[in-house]
Amino acid sequence: MGGLRHRHLAGRVAGLASRTGYKSGSGDSWSQVSHEFSFIVFAVSGGPYRLNHRIVMAPLTRMRAEKESFAPRPLNAEYYGQRATPGGLIIAQASPVMSTGRGNAGTPGIYSDQQIEGWRDVVNAVHEKGGVIFLQLWHVGRVSHSSFQPGGVLPVAPSAVPIAEALKTMTADGKLVPYETPRALETSEIAGVIEIHGANGYLIEQFLQSHTNLRTDRYGGSIENRARLLMEITQAVIEVWGADRVGVRLSPYGVANDSGEADPMPLYSHVIRSLDPLGLAYLHFIEPRSSGAGRAEVNHQNVPSAMVLFRPIWRGVLISAGGFTGETAEAAISAGHADAIAFGRIFISNPDLPRRLREGFPLTPCNRATFYGGEEIGYTDYAAYDPL
Repeated sequence: MGGLRHRHLAGRVAGLASRTGYKSGSGDSWSQVSHEFSFIVFAVSGGPYRLNHRIVMAPLTRMRAEKESFAPRPLNAEYYGQRATPGGLIIAQASPVMSTGRGNAGTPGIYSDQQIEGWRDVVNAVHEKGGVIFLQLWHVGRVSHSSFQPGGVLPVAPSAVPIAEALKTMTADGKLVPYETPRALETSEIAGVIEIHGANGYLIEQFLQSHTNLRTDRYGGSIENRARLLMEITQAVIEVWGADRVGVRLSPYGVANDSGEADPMPLYSHVIRSLDPLGLAYLHFIEPRSSGAGRAEVNHQNVPSAMVLFRPIWRGVLISAGGFTGETAEAAISAGHADAIAFGRIFISNPDLPRRLREGFPLTPCNRATFYGGEEIGYTDYAAYDPL
């Protein structure tokens, strides 16, 4: 592994992103953040770009891509277009950057020409509404099954540590089975994955945390070593895009997918302090109270707030997600704990969520049974609120 291979991979992903028309803030720094709830201003190439509100659509796995090609299709473009607003930010669902990074059926990729064209239609649908859309890059690591892997090989991870037996996964043909023991990556292979989704127990967080990273090479052991992959990937992408076009998502104190660190503060303090001087576009937290919400409705009690804990050591733009209401979102921003709030599940059932929160209109409850897979039901059939 080495810097040249990292730069090659970063360039490959950057090329895919630029061809789809994604903007991660080009020029691209967040140049001003107001202290009002109404808008954020940041600079992109070609001049200032105004976000008209601080309500962000969080990345949500929905598993409705084309079954064979894993390319986004017209239904996906309709879905994102419905939720786009003038000057509103959408973070698109996590998308594997390579075939080995997949862990679910129907998740759209971003590693083939057909997938890129599908994402282009999604981007156009959002842009037609005046919205801004970002792409989240993904590699699931051990949160997979051999049935999703090319050639039926085992999923990869920093170490051969399986997910707890209490948690199950679906195979490619829909069977509920225990997770397999993943294959530990060789040091020479580590540059073969790239994704700055450092949360929810996926590959980057598997390297960060001590119970999933038992390595004895330069990627294991000390906190600095366990954070090395995240930092190398971040630096590699910065070399291609520039720091102000890169964001990182973390889930301190999270428990999703059998994740969790016995003493999170030293680890995440080191990571955030290491990222802070790089001048990234933003840092994006998943609040501990909502960790694991992809599997079940959760509201963990007696847990700390990531944004409150780490805001003092993060000087850049901070987005937080997980269990917010309109009122608690505005309170968090007013208190200076975050600059924008990302909403997930409630954005599914309320495609006009920014308007509903602004006007105080009632919210339509979501239906978890329709979250993953399927067609229009629970996806594009939710209507905007009609007060008449």
